[in-house]
Amino acid sequence: MTDATSAVLVPARSERGWGKLLFALAAFLILPTVPQLRALLPVERTVVLLVPALAACCLVGWWAGGKLLTAVVWVGLAVLLAVQKSASPDTFQNLARGWSLLLAGAFGLVCLFGVRRPLFARALVALGVALVLAVMMSALGPVTPAHVQRAIGSELARRNGETMGLINGFIQQHPVEWNDLIRKVPSMGTVPAETEKQLATLSLAGAGLYPALLALESILALALAWAMYHRLSRARLGNPLQPLREFRFNDQLVWGLITGLTIVFLPTLQSFRGLGRNLLLFFGALYAIRGLGVLAWFLAPGALVMGLTVGFAMLWLPVLQFFSALGFLLLGIAAFGLGLGDTWADWRRRARSTS
Repeated sequence: MTDATSAVLVPARSERGWGKLLFALAAFLILPTVPQLRALLPVERTVVLLVPALAACCLVGWWAGGKLLTAVVWVGLAVLLAVQKSASPDTFQNLARGWSLLLAGAFGLVCLFGVRRPLFARALVALGVALVLAVMMSALGPVTPAHVQRAIGSELARRNGETMGLINGFIQQHPVEWNDLIRKVPSMGTVPAETEKQLATLSLAGAGLYPALLALESILALALAWAMYHRLSRARLGNPLQPLREFRFNDQLVWGLITGLTIVFLPTLQSFRGLGRNLLLFFGALYAIRGLGVLAWFLAPGALVMGLTVGFAMLWLPVLQFFSALGFLLLGIAAFGLGLGDTWADWRRRARSTS
C-alpha cells in the first residue's frame, strides 16, 4: 500500500443517517420496474449494478484496513447475482452482468489509485474506463455493437410484452368489472391500446439512447454504493457523499454538451447523430441534476424531495397523470437551465456572498 493511500484511507467514524439513503435506494430499485421505465431503461434490475459496485468498495476498504468479513459477504452476493438466472434472454443477461463487472472493477481501481479525487470524478473516470474496455471487447470479440443493439431492442420488446400480457390478462379475468368501468368512464376503453403504443414509443427511444441511459444508471449505482459503504465500514475511501444541494462538477464538462449539440445540428455530421443524441442526454441530465441542486439550495429543507414524491404519486392517478407529466417536463427544463447557467453565474456562491 502506498503512503498516499494509507494517509487517506484510514479508519473513521461511519456515516450517519440511513433515512434519505434508504429512500434513494428504494427509488433506484423500484422505479425501474414501473412499466414506462421498464420500456426505456436498459437495466431493469438495478441491483445488478449496485451490488458489484458495493463489493468493489468493500474490497478497496479491506485493503485499507477494513473488515475482511464485509468484503467477503458483498463479493459473495455479487457472485450470486452473476450466476443467477433471470427472465431476460441469455445475450442481454450476459451483457448486463459483463457491464456491471467492468464498471465495478474500474471503480475499484480508481478508488485504489485515485484517492484524492472526489466521488463524481472517480465515477466519471470509472465510467470512461469501463466504456473503453467494452468498446475494445466489442471490436475484438463476437458481440458487435449491432448485436448489442438487437439484444437491447429484443429485451425492451419482451418487457413490453410482459406488461401488456398482465393488462390483457387482468381484463380477461375480470370482464364484468372491466365493462362496468368502461360504462362509467368510457375513456378507459382506450387505455390498453394507448399503453401499448406509449410503451413501443419509449422502447424505440430507449434502444437508441441506451448508452447514455446506462451511463446515468451506472453513476447513480456508484453513488449509492459509495454512500452505503461509508455507513457499513469505518475504513474511508474519501469524502462522504454530499447532499444534492451541494452537487456541482467541473465546468469544462460543458464541452460535452456543446459537442452533442454540434453533432446533432450540423448536417455534415449526420452519420454521428446517434452519438450526439446520447451526449446531449447524458450531459443534459447531469446539468439538470445540478440545477435541482441549485433549487434545493434555495428551497426549504426537504421541500424538493416532498414535491418530487407528490409528483410521482400523481403519476399513478389517471386523472392527474397529464398534469404530473407536464410538471416534471417543466421542472426538467427549468432545472437544466439553472444547472447550465450555474456554470457561469454560480448561483450558490452569489447567495453566500450576499447573506
